[in-house]
Amino acid sequence: MSGGAGERRSGPVERCRSCGGARLETVLDLGSTPLANALPADPSTAEPTYPLAVAICRECTLVQTTYWVSGELIFGGDYPYYSSYSTDYLRHARDHALELIERRALGPGSLVVEIASNDGYLLRNFAERGVPVLGIDPARGPAEKAREIGVPTLEEYFGADLARRLRAEGRRADVVLGNNVLAHVDDPNQLAAGVAILLEPGGVAVFEVPYLVDLVERCAFDTIYHEHNCYFSLRALQNLFGRHGLRVIDVRRLEVHGGSLRLSVGWGGEERPAVAELRSLEDRLGVANPDFYQEFARRVASVTRDLRDLLARSRERGERVAAYGAAAKGATLANAAGIGPDLVAYVVDRNPAKQGRFLPGVRIPIVPPERLREDPPDLLLVFAWNLLPEIRAQLGDFAGRWLVPIPEPRIL
Repeated sequence: MSGGAGERRSGPVERCRSCGGARLETVLDLGSTPLANALPADPSTAEPTYPLAVAICRECTLVQTTYWVSGELIFGGDYPYYSSYSTDYLRHARDHALELIERRALGPGSLVVEIASNDGYLLRNFAERGVPVLGIDPARGPAEKAREIGVPTLEEYFGADLARRLRAEGRRADVVLGNNVLAHVDDPNQLAAGVAILLEPGGVAVFEVPYLVDLVERCAFDTIYHEHNCYFSLRALQNLFGRHGLRVIDVRRLEVHGGSLRLSVGWGGEERPAVAELRSLEDRLGVANPDFYQEFARRVASVTRDLRDLLARSRERGERVAAYGAAAKGATLANAAGIGPDLVAYVVDRNPAKQGRFLPGVRIPIVPPERLREDPPDLLLVFAWNLLPEIRAQLGDFAGRWLVPIPEPRIL
């Protein structure tokens, strides 16, 4: 998923992206790393690196990175992320679309707008059933792919200005969708304001976001990278949308992407019991308190150390190690643990846009999955651990062992 609202120059974040407060307290520092999806074609090319740390706002509780990298640097050019390369995620998207069509009685007179629509993987399910759609995504490659399959897509960032323009053209949304986009924007207020402008009075905005509690409890620190500016709790989301007159009316925890929230936001309506239940859980855990993150930081240090030690022992035994999934989380994990081609010979990925390139920073070559048959490893490190069942099904004849790094390194 790509995109977001607003642009400014890269630099340190001194005030909270949501409430503007100045009380930001760092809870995890992963050092200075390259952009996770900027996959170099030449391993000898020097890459820029940027600070990668997260802090909690002591005023509105939003957890966020402390350095902003321009969206043009991240999403401009040949942005390599395409949602359609995961069959499990495509199934997840289709099921979500069909549920919304039935529950909201969507038809030819409706309009579904998706923010950060990528290659049209989600909206195509509405379009194929006669529901008018509009995608919005600033990344050229994915937007072109979406238009090729019949999903009209604006190659722009979403925010209040674009929402006003669409409304002036007579386009108001019955449903606004935003899967894994809220984390990407530097100014979430611009996005929330745009939703408030675009949404019909009786409409609903449905967002999926990586869930902060799952990130911490599962030690999924590899989902922290420069594309993700924010890491959301329900409390922080309620604070954000409430600022624009919108209300979280329902919430559901999902397993997708290693633990996510799906929240429904509208102008009013009865709040489902799940909202109060999840808010109560967060209060009991102390998600708003920096102390909640101290043990998390210790576990991150332990995972990176243990993973590198395990791989070093495999090398000493003469074992050959490869990895699966040149995902952004793989780049974060490899750079944090110092895992390079001396420990991992190559990483396979189904996406042709990534093949022939290298994992940033650590320079592990990215190759097609066929390499596993031609040059089989003894041990396969699963960078894309959130897709493990799908990967194991794809590689049913793989004879080696599986190494899953999160929440702690373990061999299956």
